[in-house]
Amino acid sequence: MASAELSLFNAMSTGQASFDERLSLFKESKLVHSLVNVGNLFKLFLTVPMNSASCERNFSCLRRLKTYMRNTMCQERLSDIAVLNIERTIHVDLDKTVNRFDAAPGGRRLALHYGSQGQFPITHNVTVAEGGTADMTCRVDHNDNTSLQWSNPAQQTLFFGDKKALRDNRIELVRASWQELAIRISEVALTDEGQYTCSLFTMPVKTAKAFLTVLRVPEKPEIAGFTKPAKEGDQITLTCVTSGSKPAADIRWFRNEKEIQGAKEVNASGKTFTVSSTLRLQVDRDDDGVAYTCRVEHVALSSSPQQTTEVLEVHYPPFVDITSSLTFPEEGEYLKLECVSKGNPLPDSVLWTKDGGELPDIDRMIVEGRELTFTSLNKTDNGTYRCEASNHLGTSRAEYMLFVYAKDFSIPSTDPNALQQKGPDHALIGGVVAVVVFITLCLIIVLGRYLARHKGTYLTHEAKGAEDAPDADTAIINAEGNQAHAAEKKEYFI
Repeated sequence: MASAELSLFNAMSTGQASFDERLSLFKESKLVHSLVNVGNLFKLFLTVPMNSASCERNFSCLRRLKTYMRNTMCQERLSDIAVLNIERTIHVDLDKTVNRFDAAPGGRRLALHYGSQGQFPITHNVTVAEGGTADMTCRVDHNDNTSLQWSNPAQQTLFFGDKKALRDNRIELVRASWQELAIRISEVALTDEGQYTCSLFTMPVKTAKAFLTVLRVPEKPEIAGFTKPAKEGDQITLTCVTSGSKPAADIRWFRNEKEIQGAKEVNASGKTFTVSSTLRLQVDRDDDGVAYTCRVEHVALSSSPQQTTEVLEVHYPPFVDITSSLTFPEEGEYLKLECVSKGNPLPDSVLWTKDGGELPDIDRMIVEGRELTFTSLNKTDNGTYRCEASNHLGTSRAEYMLFVYAKDFSIPSTDPNALQQKGPDHALIGGVVAVVVFITLCLIIVLGRYLARHKGTYLTHEAKGAEDAPDADTAIINAEGNQAHAAEKKEYFI
């Protein structure tokens, strides 16, 4: 670093041969903060005493300054007074200093500044992806021809004005003036990240910080844990991993474009991160052929996120069902039964049987693949037909009961319109029957109650024989016991 600064200073002071001329150039150009090592060399050379007498005189002045009357003086004040005493040969306009001190508002402290108060460098933070280009700009709105300088996070001078200080071919000058200093860093690496400093060499030096953030694109994700093929009911764990991202990337899982949640884990490795996401599944036959996608999203991949897709293959036992071409098969008709089987792997062939045995008439019953065809039905075809399919995971069966109707059989209509037309007749008949039954029950109840209350009378023993009399008088005369004036006795039972 020191050799680079010396080389730069030698190039700047080519016309000055003596030490004094180079020192004057260094002071006038205000390079003390840009060429720190060269400044330290000047300080060492200037402060190395030829003898110890001047140093001893400086220490002796402290005895004269810090007396018993000034024993409570603080260190800062003592140092300032000692400097004034030691450097008393330098002319100071006391009247002017006192007037400024007296006119200073807000107390008895006077801040002495050199240069314009309105000079402040302005910078902005920069974010760039690794391998990209970063433009660093430092501006000053009001500058009285004071130099600007860019330094890297290691405090190495990159450019002092339009002069390049660091030998790095990736760094180049874009613009240099009293109001602006712009540089460009190409092929940015992670090591370039940090806080850069723009310095304005006023008295005192004013600085502005700009942070360079370097993004690193994550690597393409990889999915681990796929078992090809998986069996129905198995527990599988899918893990998606992406590494090398900065900052940490985000991983999202999708099942046929529908997002599902996974367990995320982030591990740091230096300045970069390795991110993984785990998905645990219990697979069934519905997962066969399903695409699982791992998508990586990152601030450096805003336009096109990286993703990896794997298709899950699940093996499961077969499932069969039988479909018929006719709803009501009749004699002499053509009938086709199809054995629809599903399974992975798909069964190669199916086995047709009738009533637990082989097909009886192979001339009329033709088996082609999964289809059983009857060329001409008859009553002997009635029975239970079974279809059986199998793979290495299991066997499945389905049965179909066949009943062949006679040729002149009236097949019930399945037309909804016909059913709707017959519906009102049945309802009317049912309503009439219900009314008749209701009226009959009411009549029976009324008649029963009447008969119960007027069941009849019977004659007593005294009126015996009077029932055959033609009239009342004869009945009284003929009554046994000859009681003409006896009143007829009646008994009622209710």
